[in-house]
Order: sequence, then C-alpha cells, then structure tokens
Amino acid sequence: MRAVFGVVGLLIVVAMTGLIARSQLQSRQAIAAAALAASSVREQSQQLQRQVADDVAKALSQGAARASEP
Repeated sequence: MRAVFGVVGLLIVVAMTGLIARSQLQSRQAIAAAALAASSVREQSQQLQRQVADDVAKALSQGAARASEP
C-alpha cells in the first residue's frame, strides 16, 4: 500500500512538472514570435523607448490629476 502511494505521488509530481514545462515553453515561443515581429534591435529599442515614454507621461498626468483634486 505504501509503495502504491509512493508511485502515485511520483506520477503526480511528474505530471505537474510537465504542465509547468509546457507553459514555460509556450511563453518562450510567444516572446520569440514578438521578437521576430520587430526586425531589428534598433526597432525593438525604439519601440521600448516609446512605450516607456508613454507610460511615464501617463503616470505624470495621473499624478497631476490627483494633485489637483480637493
């Protein structure tokens, strides 16, 4: 009985490890696809800089709106 529980426990651990590995591989494939969409490092850098600038501007405008509230 104890051996059966041991084997079942190992099977559960292997199944969970497989699910985690599959999800990690899928996320890496999505990242690789996004990297291929931008054809060069320069374009990726410029896109990231624009995104950061937009996020900073948005945060500053939200801060100004909160500061002007009574």
